[in-house]
Amino acid sequence: MNTHASRAMRQLVANRDWLTVYQLPPYAPELNPVEAVWSHLKRSLANLAKHGIDQLNAMVKTRLKRMQYRTSLIEGFLAKTGLDLTPPQPKPL
Repeated sequence: MNTHASRAMRQLVANRDWLTVYQLPPYAPELNPVEAVWSHLKRSLANLAKHGIDQLNAMVKTRLKRMQYRTSLIEGFLAKTGLDLTPPQPKPL
């Protein structure tokens, strides 16, 4: 069962006037900025020799932390989706 389209989720959304939900296609990696994050991360680790899972874990955390502070990079990942991220206008009363 798809919890995102369940009756409970539709009711939760309906009870929150401030919330706007857009249903995206079930599989659309081009609309998911996280895909670009993982792609960037994997490229940065591609040719490095790791001596164990602990070292790999530390390197992943370090790379993700670096990305966090590169706002232009994050904005690029979002822009790559082509989605309009402008908040919708408030619903009239």
